[in-house]
Amino acid sequence: MFTGNSGRVNVWETNFIPDIETFTTFAWKERGAGGSSVMFELADNTQAAHVSQFPIGTYKKAHRHGPGAHVIIVSGTGYSLLWPPNGSVPDDVIRVDWKRGGLIVPPHDWFHQHFNGGTDPARYLAFRWGSQKHGFVFDPGEADLSEKLGGAQIEYEDEQEWVHDTFQETLTKVGGDSKMADFIPRLRR
Repeated sequence: MFTGNSGRVNVWETNFIPDIETFTTFAWKERGAGGSSVMFELADNTQAAHVSQFPIGTYKKAHRHGPGAHVIIVSGTGYSLLWPPNGSVPDDVIRVDWKRGGLIVPPHDWFHQHFNGGTDPARYLAFRWGSQKHGFVFDPGEADLSEKLGGAQIEYEDEQEWVHDTFQETLTKVGGDSKMADFIPRLRR
């Protein structure tokens, strides 16, 4: 493990990942809802990857980045929302339902947000161009930094209310319940 150019300590430099389903992840509070992650720098090249896991009843913050990310669902069921940066929300939002083995490829600079819509933890593996080790960056802004601070992430307090309402409806259909009140103050009212 090494500290990447971003200062993160959850970056592994490796050519071999023995078990992607059980590989240890580390808290990544900036991405929200008690999720965890581990970054991989692969074979000393400009391709990178990360694994993210998020608990039952939660979802990640919306964010955007450059082209070419491939998100492979390792475990869990749920959905992702995708929309263009200047799109009309919710009119231009595309919902992509997923399960183990699914693949999501967000278009360049489109916002996307991942939701654990099931009753088990969800985990995905994302491959993309852009190595922290070699300082190669193509993102329009840090994907874990608020847009208000110059980043490319929408904070929970800035998302539209229908986002959580849709999530709760999805969970209700499978007998689950949202845990997002722990992360979104307006839900505690």
